[in-house]
Amino acid sequence: MTATHTRPADTTRQEWAAGLTAFAAVMLFLVGLLDIFRGIMAVAEDDIFVTTRNYAFAFDLTSWGWIHLSLGVLAVIVSIGLLKVSLWARVSGVAIAGLVIIANFLSLPYYPVWSVVMIALSGFIIWALCVVQRDNLFNLSEVE
Repeated sequence: MTATHTRPADTTRQEWAAGLTAFAAVMLFLVGLLDIFRGIMAVAEDDIFVTTRNYAFAFDLTSWGWIHLSLGVLAVIVSIGLLKVSLWARVSGVAIAGLVIIANFLSLPYYPVWSVVMIALSGFIIWALCVVQRDNLFNLSEVE
């Protein structure tokens, strides 16, 4: 006899878990992509951003650009891992989204509206990754 592998029976709880994980993966991908673009803007053209004098967390705008660029690349990589429902990706996704929140908070004076939008999106990502229990997940790549 051969063993057949069957997907667990679809329940409402599993559908919610898969949906929230897919939501977090897509949103983390978008946040990463937008952070990559923001980083490229800051590295290439410093005069796009408004500079503020006497800001407590004042960095060179090129430094902020490299910070956002590296966080964006990490977020895109982790979002791909989230589609495979890896535990490392969930933990890393929460950590990366938290770092994105901190980086956008610290760069609020340079691009305020965009920073608030990115903080809100990252908050939704953290919520979606933390609310789902591990035993309710199944591989999203197997969903038809």
